[in-house]
Amino acid sequence: MVETLTGEGSRLEPFRAELTGYCYRMLGSGFEAEDAVQETLLRAWRSFDRYDEQRASLRTWLYSIATNICLDMLHSTQRRALAMDLSRAADAGSGIGEPASERIWIQPIPDRLVLPMDSDPEGLAVQRETIRLAFVAALQHLPPRQRAVLILRDVLCWKAEEVAHLLETTVASVTSALQRARSTLKTVDVMPGEPFRPSDPTQRELLTRYCNAFEHHDIATLVALLHEDVTMSMPPFTWWLRGRDQIRQALLHPDASCEGARLVPAAANGLPAFWQMRSGPDGVYTPFGLVLLHVFEGLISGITTYLDTDRLILLFGSPANSFQPPETLPSRR
Repeated sequence: MVETLTGEGSRLEPFRAELTGYCYRMLGSGFEAEDAVQETLLRAWRSFDRYDEQRASLRTWLYSIATNICLDMLHSTQRRALAMDLSRAADAGSGIGEPASERIWIQPIPDRLVLPMDSDPEGLAVQRETIRLAFVAALQHLPPRQRAVLILRDVLCWKAEEVAHLLETTVASVTSALQRARSTLKTVDVMPGEPFRPSDPTQRELLTRYCNAFEHHDIATLVALLHEDVTMSMPPFTWWLRGRDQIRQALLHPDASCEGARLVPAAANGLPAFWQMRSGPDGVYTPFGLVLLHVFEGLISGITTYLDTDRLILLFGSPANSFQPPETLPSRR
């Protein structure tokens, strides 16, 4: 639970969103990022009388605390990943196996927690790009201190001197760490994609067609909107598919049918996102999955459906209030 600080803490609250974005890129989990930021602000609030603005700006001081907390948390955890990093692609007819531990997955995060709404359009585009699931997963291949250096230098555009001061090291050390981090990222196979651009008519048209096809269970149209090398995964299962034909087979399988399901817009990881809702015996629609779509070259290049909805609702909030029952949905035919 996020607590809002009072008194001197009111000077700290404006930094919450950007700190959450930083910690999320470091940790790969929305829940852990929130915990890290809450601990950062509490430590700063408790020691505010010892803060010396002559030594560091308030922003730098907070990032220093947050970095140390993240580095401590990363000492005891394994690298978080996407399904594509954990196993080979499966066949559409194979079983999906047993769910894996939550601790191994890159977890999603709501846009509202990490995207400062007062950013200029160009800055907001960069922020969206660097919280995409694929980018955050790539960052996890870096040792924690290299990860911090790359985020601070290449994402947040800090000067080398500022990063060296924060990490209590030399500029030469920061420069070396950044070079090694960039070199490592070049070797990582990153899922192609681009951030969600709400004002882009091409993206809007693609997503409208996708939602229409999904809600009408029009598999032919749905598959036609997929990239040839599209991937589909469903955390917490390590099972995943690659290729338009494999996904077509999976969607046509009677045991995997989503017929009758509905999509409710969400906002996660700077990507097009939807709550997948299905009707129970009582006719009430409840969330079945949180779907994040990856868009590339005018097509859907990846579909990541998080199935741990009961837990994710604690972070995202329930979609129930924004859901229209089927009888009130406008006709899409």
